[in-house]
Amino acid sequence: MILPVIMAGGSGSRLWPLSRKLNPKQFLSLCGEETLLQQTLSRLEGLSASNPLIICNEDHRFLVAEQLRNSIAKDANILLEPVGRNTAPAIALAALKATSNGEDPILLVLAADHFIHNTQKFLQAVKNGEEIALRNKLVTFGVVPTHPETGYGYIKIGARLSTNGSEVISFVEKPDMTTAQTYLDSKEYYWNSGIFMFKASVFLQNLKAFRPDILHACKKATKGMEVDMDFVRVNSQAFVDCPSESIDYAVMEKSSDTAVIELDAGWSDIGSWLALWEIGTKDQQGNVCKGDVLPFETNDSLIYSGNKLVVTLGVENLVVVETKDAVLVAHKNSVQNVKKIVDILKRDGRTEYINHREVYRPWGFYDSIDNGERYQVKRITVKPGAKISVQMHHHRAEHWIIVSGTAKVTIDDKIEILAENQSVYIPIGKIHSLENPGKILLELIEVQSGAYLGEDDIVRIHDIYGRN
Repeated sequence: MILPVIMAGGSGSRLWPLSRKLNPKQFLSLCGEETLLQQTLSRLEGLSASNPLIICNEDHRFLVAEQLRNSIAKDANILLEPVGRNTAPAIALAALKATSNGEDPILLVLAADHFIHNTQKFLQAVKNGEEIALRNKLVTFGVVPTHPETGYGYIKIGARLSTNGSEVISFVEKPDMTTAQTYLDSKEYYWNSGIFMFKASVFLQNLKAFRPDILHACKKATKGMEVDMDFVRVNSQAFVDCPSESIDYAVMEKSSDTAVIELDAGWSDIGSWLALWEIGTKDQQGNVCKGDVLPFETNDSLIYSGNKLVVTLGVENLVVVETKDAVLVAHKNSVQNVKKIVDILKRDGRTEYINHREVYRPWGFYDSIDNGERYQVKRITVKPGAKISVQMHHHRAEHWIIVSGTAKVTIDDKIEILAENQSVYIPIGKIHSLENPGKILLELIEVQSGAYLGEDDIVRIHDIYGRN
């Protein structure tokens, strides 16, 4: 049986300002209506496989759970990493969990943020990989290069193992342009897709041989795994002590049991705005546009509008991205440096690298629509049946004005039901909570006032989502 293992980590830096640390690209709808994570799950529909195992970090757990509920894979398991330790430890956790009941499934390891144009060719490649993996091989998938690319690692292929796969001679780091052209001309190299397939036991055997320290730490971390709501948690301290290493360095480059399957399915890791332009649907002038966009005398550009009308005039080869709190204007040849901009924002203590103005919570989301020295205004949306934590604040008071829906408000021991156009005041220090008991979204305006308005002035007393 195949067990899909979907790696849903990521820092959200390469597609800034659309992608952020707390809302990276795998949770965004970049290529269609579904998010990249949901597309990854949908891609597995034609595969005979068990429920997927999704690995993500603590910060993204509610985003993953919510997107699962709106996908075909509602029964997927979510394994939480206490901290990021790269791909080798994450896959080790998945392999140990998969073999804990005596089974030995074939793990299909996928990234949640990749784009694949041709699902049928992808599924055929997976079937080819399964055949090789059953021979106790560590299988990776190599993408047929279409141009000299300096942003990917490469795999040099050797003798054919069958009509479906080849031996791996070596894994090669990202080359310069001259070397990349040499690789393309030789037809002996694939791009390294970061997709893998192997028996769980075979991976663990190789990890024991080459990185026993990682295996030891992960075994300690999986002892006494706990189920918390939709999530599976491991021992936090044991995993924190685990070395950080990629599967390529830890196992694939060292093992003699590797094989590569050709993947010619229109793959992209969407690693930059240029990559998104390359796979996007273009108009007659070569522009990829999304949102309220008016390109005039504009050529070969990517223009994204999240909220406002964006007009371009007399430009070419640009990337223009507008969100509620930031605008990016870049030449397509410079988009690889977007990560450096994120580093500068982080260095300067700016919050725009972390999250959007619109912030998602397990109960819904809020939008900070205005703020000043001693006030902040938010538009809050609470899902039906959802409830914010029972909480209090030391430094701020709050006014809630109901815009639509029904609110069940608790202040200390007093409970009242509020409807549209009604309001309530919560003084500093009062224990309070908010619940949507209705069948439609609850929307309200929150006006905060006080000396300090930071999100860390929330003292959670009880929380149904386990955030105490």
